Amino acid sequence: MEEISVTSDSNRHVWHISEDFQNPLTDTYRWRIISRPHAWRPPTDVYEVEDAIIVRVEVAGMRESDFTISLADRILTIRGARQDTSERRAYHQMEIAFGEFNTEVELAYTILSEKVEATYRDGFLFITLPIEQPKHIKVEGD
Repeated sequence: MEEISVTSDSNRHVWHISEDFQNPLTDTYRWRIISRPHAWRPPTDVYEVEDAIIVRVEVAGMRESDFTISLADRILTIRGARQDTSERRAYHQMEIAFGEFNTEVELAYTILSEKVEATYRDGFLFITLPIEQPKHIKVEGD
């Protein structure tokens, strides 16, 4: 399992490309997000650009050190814990989740794990997963 470190980079630009997760020709999914019942799952986008898969996770109020990201085979796991303040209060409405979270994304491609990058800025965690390109084999004759 490969551990991935998270760094802040406010100068990095990531393009959002909206894609349907389901392949209409085969009625199968290209990737899958796995959720665990004991932990909350932050909103997560998975999209493809020219040569990479981008995973964007909305988790405001955290620091880079609050995340643990790992890649094993084709499973990307993102874990962390968002802490609430300890002050006592009476909620009238509560929609912001706190505590441990866990998200697993099953990827459809082989990833170049040594080139994976993760950045956290403006409440979003971005993970760029470069796709391993197919090797072209030349066929020679007699």
